[in-house]
Amino acid sequence: MKELPTPTMDFSPLQLPRGSLHPFQALVPGAQPVRAAAGIEVSWARHLDEVRAAQRLRHSVFADEMGARLPKTVPGHDVDLFDDYCEHLLVRETTHGQVVGTYRVLTPAQAQRVGSTYSDTEFDLTRLRALRERMVELGRSCVHKDHRHGGVIMALWGALAEFMVRNQLDTMIGCASIPMQHEGPHGMVGGGHAAASIWRQLRSTHLASIEYHVRPRLPLPVEQLDDTLDVEPPALIKGYLRLGAKVLGAPAWDPDFNAADLPMMMRIQDLPARYRKHFLGV
Repeated sequence: MKELPTPTMDFSPLQLPRGSLHPFQALVPGAQPVRAAAGIEVSWARHLDEVRAAQRLRHSVFADEMGARLPKTVPGHDVDLFDDYCEHLLVRETTHGQVVGTYRVLTPAQAQRVGSTYSDTEFDLTRLRALRERMVELGRSCVHKDHRHGGVIMALWGALAEFMVRNQLDTMIGCASIPMQHEGPHGMVGGGHAAASIWRQLRSTHLASIEYHVRPRLPLPVEQLDDTLDVEPPALIKGYLRLGAKVLGAPAWDPDFNAADLPMMMRIQDLPARYRKHFLGV
């Protein structure tokens, strides 16, 4: 892994570095939530307590459900060095105000400040250098197990699309995870075989053009795995593909999260017309 500079973490209250692009200012000045529908509301975190709520949800999903080995910076929270540089998008259920979904967004300006994106630690992104000025990184996507329905993820994507267009950004990248224990049609498939099989499928149908290919720093050893299994990608990856996303190369192995990570890219210009109309009204 590439060693990254450690940011100054000011935890009381959250202090966003100067020059940060605040989505709650760019999208809807002085208003919150930014979206609301069917018992949920979507907003951008404004202070540390809201970021902490997202980090607690992430810990619950990644550590408690998936068994990820997370840093113990703040007990019961998933916290890493990128969080202080990111904007955090939250979905709450309106009855109790519980955070049930989240994304974090690293803008181009903040990626320059921290010196990298999270994806840079898993992949050599040299071929994306021409895109970086208008490229954001999406990460740490998760939804509470009791709220994994289309409404939550569509609300998140709608806010993200609006944020991108209003701030004249056109490219989103990120690492899309395939758990090592992935469910197939006949039960759970372990050992990375499902990830290898999904990579084989997607490289023939959704691989980006060669000028955008990236290389994993710690490759999943796909050549040693059975890539002939009849398994489907995780729901989130299938959702990305419906939005016009492309896979940028072979998966990396993330031992801490016990997952294979596919590098993916979505561009606003590739958003299918029906989703463009749904999210952007155009």
